[in-house]
Amino acid sequence: MSDNAPFEIQEEIIKRLPIRSLIRFQLVSKAWKSLICSRAFIADYSAPHPQLQHLLVRYDDGHTSMPIYSSVVDDHTLPNNQRVSLTPPPLVNWLRHSIITGSSHGLLCLRCFYGDADRYGLGTLMAVIWNISIRKAIAVVVSNEPDGEIYITFTGFGVCPETSDPKIVKITQINNWSDAESVTLIPWQVEVFTVSSGVWRSPYSTNLPRKSVQFSRSQVVVDGFCYWLATDRSTLDPGFKAYNLIISFHMTREEFTEVSLPEHLVYDGFVDYLNISNLRESLVVLDQNTQENVCYVWSMKDDGVSKSFTKLFTIYSPDATLLRVLEFMKSGEPVIEIVDNDADPCFVPSLLAIYEPKSKHISNLGFNGRGSFYVHSYKETLLLLDQPDFTVYAKGKGYIIKQRAEIISLLKHTSKV
Repeated sequence: MSDNAPFEIQEEIIKRLPIRSLIRFQLVSKAWKSLICSRAFIADYSAPHPQLQHLLVRYDDGHTSMPIYSSVVDDHTLPNNQRVSLTPPPLVNWLRHSIITGSSHGLLCLRCFYGDADRYGLGTLMAVIWNISIRKAIAVVVSNEPDGEIYITFTGFGVCPETSDPKIVKITQINNWSDAESVTLIPWQVEVFTVSSGVWRSPYSTNLPRKSVQFSRSQVVVDGFCYWLATDRSTLDPGFKAYNLIISFHMTREEFTEVSLPEHLVYDGFVDYLNISNLRESLVVLDQNTQENVCYVWSMKDDGVSKSFTKLFTIYSPDATLLRVLEFMKSGEPVIEIVDNDADPCFVPSLLAIYEPKSKHISNLGFNGRGSFYVHSYKETLLLLDQPDFTVYAKGKGYIIKQRAEIISLLKHTSKV
């Protein structure tokens, strides 16, 4: 690009470049690097053409000790297009027994417990935010609950649509409802971490969830809201029926609200049989009936005054056992995990497939795995580009950590501060 062109013209041209070019062009000049890494540019960046949507797939193949990450372009060529193997950054690879909390604006959030034992549930809870497109990740120490036998911590993740600031929501609540009467205060019931500040704080709003609400780990971000499936344990009766509901968290105003489920799902056992997902920026509830080998897909309609649910379609797999509905493609087709009817899922790997609601046709995606599949849609983004590599946030400070053992030492040190 000619140096004679005004910088404003150069900036307009740079805004239209794909992300891979932007990463390389940081090396052209200090001015370009300063522009590309600025928060304003990162927040406003948009490609000149509609960005491709991708599917991130994580699975275990039974042969390696580490999970495998792959990406495929979500378009009409599926399932015939080529998968791309991903090499996660060290902060992701260092995780042991991690689960994926959620995804938003091209970022993925994982969580696990860090400690000498390396066993789930022991050690200090850590969250890692990963930008798949630019291969960058940061880690955030999530303070443990004061008494692990009484309290339990849930997390949510999303990006504020107004500020493009990634946020982690931490919810600490009573683990066993029988302890509710003896516990008068829940320390740090809700805290919010923002990447821009690097610290945990109280949410803007004071309308926190009721003490009787039990969150589940089923979480999804849709159109600026973070949603969780939940149960009101105060309604639990001897027949083990409980009032199921959805809790929403506004990513900008940081306030909680309750959303009622379809009537027949409210008392349909615990929420373990339900799941929630994002279908074209609409919240959907997945009601799976394992005995009938079907899953009913319900879509939430929001007219600004009230919210209602409409049944969209039913997923049925006559020749294979439907294990889970994992994600929805850009076309609206669900990505499902299935296993042959005559096979033992303990010994035969499950596989990923695409279900076409109109034709009821099932297409194999070509992924075979043992253990938990994770599938998340994402688009390319520059978020986290302005963050230093190997950054770990703990106790309000950012540390540069280049060895996994250094994280263990950091956690031991900060736990004493």
